[in-house]
Amino acid sequence: MAEPVITKASLPYKLFSSGKVRDTFEYEDKLLMVSTDRLSAFDVIFPQGIPYKGIVLNELSLFWFDFLKGITKNHIAGKLPPSLPRDYRRRSMLVKRAKPVKLECVVRGYLVGSGWKEYQKSQSICGIHLPSGLKLASKLPETLFTPSTKGEIGEHDINLDKPSAIRVVGKEVYDEVREKATLIYEAAADYAETKGIILADTKFEFGECDGEIILIDEVLTPDSSRFWPADQYEEGTSPPSFDKQFVRDYVEKLGWGKKPPAPLLPPEVINGTVEKYIEAYEKLTGKKFVR
Repeated sequence: MAEPVITKASLPYKLFSSGKVRDTFEYEDKLLMVSTDRLSAFDVIFPQGIPYKGIVLNELSLFWFDFLKGITKNHIAGKLPPSLPRDYRRRSMLVKRAKPVKLECVVRGYLVGSGWKEYQKSQSICGIHLPSGLKLASKLPETLFTPSTKGEIGEHDINLDKPSAIRVVGKEVYDEVREKATLIYEAAADYAETKGIILADTKFEFGECDGEIILIDEVLTPDSSRFWPADQYEEGTSPPSFDKQFVRDYVEKLGWGKKPPAPLLPPEVINGTVEKYIEAYEKLTGKKFVR
């Protein structure tokens, strides 16, 4: 039996927050984080859900939290509540309450996206000077930590140079999240390479809990990362991605102004997105995704 498409979580717990994709509820002294099937692109939430998307995001995050536990602690807080309905169990995680660090911790190994646009203008990213002659999708000389502001729904994140980021969170927190984010990225990129996938860039979120900085939210999913098939990578071109590229390509052709309301998506775009998310899950985890 197919899982239902859930674009808004409806549970008998007090709602704590609702983001672009996740609905979070209070449960005893912890939080219950539910990954819905909502789709957000260009910082706009689309009216249709993507089947299985929330399950892929949740189960892939759980895989990575376990994989990375030797590098950093995370917010996972134990087993799901027995009262949680079946339809929500594969898309939910029980987590510790943490005070979010006010930075999107973006880490880059390749020159693409907003980093490529900035490099073309200034030969730098977030104030970090780079060699001349780099191309679209070039592998960077070293892993770059390029944080940004945390935009709310409908707001765009703004890249920050090191002094600006330190002004937001302080030098001690900045140094710690930079070190953790870089170590996590490099460990994950090395692992993904063994699965035939290039981890081009990603973003992490950290929070303060019991006097420590821990990894929170989601981690290394197609929503937060740019995954490329290694066998299709070619410097100077933008490789196909295991993510929302089907959606981005479709709406770019429509001439949509990237402001609400988002256009309706045809079945082939929705189905293509589903397949890319599931393919990423299966390649990275080595497990068959159960539909």
